Amino acid sequence: MKKTRTERDILGEMQVPAEAYWGISTERAIKNFQISGQTMPEDFIRALVTVKKACAVANMEIGRLDTSLGAAIVTAADEILVERKYLDQFPVDVYQTGSGTQTNMNANEVLANRANEILGKPKGLKAPVHPNDHVNLSQSSNDVIPTAMHLAALEALDRELAPSLELLIRTLEAKVGEFEGIVKIARTHLQDAVPIPLSTEFSVYRNQMAAAAVDIGAARAGLLSIPLGGTAVGTGVNAGKRFTDSVVSHLSRITGFQFRTNPVMAEGIASHGSVVRLSGAIRGLGLACLKMANDIRWMGSGPRAGLGELLLPENEPGSSIMPGKVNPTQSEALIQVCLRVMGNDETISLAEANGSVLDLNIAKPLLTVTLLESIRILANGIRSFVTNCLEGIEPNLQRIEKQLDESLMVVTRLAPRFGYDKAAEVARKANQSGKTIRQTLIEMDIPIDEEMNRLLDPKEMAQQPP
Repeated sequence: MKKTRTERDILGEMQVPAEAYWGISTERAIKNFQISGQTMPEDFIRALVTVKKACAVANMEIGRLDTSLGAAIVTAADEILVERKYLDQFPVDVYQTGSGTQTNMNANEVLANRANEILGKPKGLKAPVHPNDHVNLSQSSNDVIPTAMHLAALEALDRELAPSLELLIRTLEAKVGEFEGIVKIARTHLQDAVPIPLSTEFSVYRNQMAAAAVDIGAARAGLLSIPLGGTAVGTGVNAGKRFTDSVVSHLSRITGFQFRTNPVMAEGIASHGSVVRLSGAIRGLGLACLKMANDIRWMGSGPRAGLGELLLPENEPGSSIMPGKVNPTQSEALIQVCLRVMGNDETISLAEANGSVLDLNIAKPLLTVTLLESIRILANGIRSFVTNCLEGIEPNLQRIEKQLDESLMVVTRLAPRFGYDKAAEVARKANQSGKTIRQTLIEMDIPIDEEMNRLLDPKEMAQQPP
């Protein structure tokens, strides 16, 4: 039998593991929310502890918190943030109360118990540092949790997604240069179309990624507006302007992000439009990545019976039954990531639409874990795709030239000279006979002069007109 200690609250007594840094509120949450087995992400816990640290510093600065108690709270917070201790002391399920109160109290109890140990007292006494009266001073779950949500998302964007997206854009830019001068068959409706430079197709991907980066940057700026100091419903009850100004300043100093107080703090508590906007921008990046991955998968299809225009890196065997088969696994992995991101965006939209009722959005934990998952998996998916696929892509020049030679749609350039109907007749005869447009023109006794040679040149056809 594990040793326990007895703790009390307004609802009665409970046994808490003797060595646990959490307390009775957390223990109740463990028992009452056995739902997913998934706890709040470590990145969010660290963000929440950072907010608690800033609150302790602010409360000391304005004279509301005894400096000896506040210093112990800050030391306890730094042990988590700097030394990465006690991160196993946050066992509450994601699916809890919609304000995240159980996770907030979990943090309050862990910091209070560790602060009391630092001050020479045992865990579980709630003295001299009390989880509510001191660690949660001037705060509510309702303003602390969304602030931590914003902070965790900002850190994940800067640490994970931004570098991956920059790598992707750089690599695409390099491929645009590498593929300069290579002309291939374009396809519309999955049917052969007029020639197009391979570099142009990759320029499409590069421009889409650059546009997505701009959108994400704009949405990111919205996360810098926080409701911290608004407490329960944005009115600042039990906090006050001195605390709000101080805590936002200290949180900015500690994190390096230039946070600002939401001018209507109630808005950042009752609703989470900034998270919705960011998720939408991430969805846009996911859609662009999905197109790129799917296009590359198609262009690399084959090797004999597909398009076969691109040679993709061979990373692993593709089949347990078909020897020698190699599949576009990185494209498939990224496609799945993008589908998940799109689904997550729908979840976030629903969490905002159905969770934002009157003065409190009650889907904060769900919003948090869903947004952070989208950032993490898309960042990792992009990085994996770039390093294991995109960087190693090569054009299959022999295949590209063969398809160009056999293309029917070079006939498009003849339409202004002979008319649409005559050009269509040439294309139809060529298709039925299996011959090239040039061979068909000769059979139809249409002379191929110097101008005709120019018109039938696929590479000239792919150039932008003056």
